[in-house]
Amino acid sequence: MTSPRTSAPSSPAGGAGSSPALTVAIVVIYGRPTDEQTFERHYASTHVPLLNKYTAALGIKHVDLVKFESTLDGGRAPHYRKADLWFESEAALRRALAMPEWRELGGDLGTLATGGATAMIARRTNG
Repeated sequence: MTSPRTSAPSSPAGGAGSSPALTVAIVVIYGRPTDEQTFERHYASTHVPLLNKYTAALGIKHVDLVKFESTLDGGRAPHYRKADLWFESEAALRRALAMPEWRELGGDLGTLATGGATAMIARRTNG
């Protein structure tokens, strides 16, 4: 199985840092799932491949996938995972939200996120 942190031109789910030219993103924060092993299996075998399949069609230019390890003092992180999906413009993001591919990803999110998820639009403020 390919790690979602592996970056490739045709499959941008992963990679370090996003391009400074990309200023708008969809950010999804996942709550802790009811069963972490089941979540991780589905995430790796279904959700990330689905994201990779639709990345170009949706106009996503960069993806950062994060799994939270702990709080700074070593406690249990209050959130489980985060996904940042970067677009070249707000118009491109809005087009993606209207597409059937986005609805399919969202439908899978409903299956995956047994601990809940919050999806937000974010704008870079440091450049």
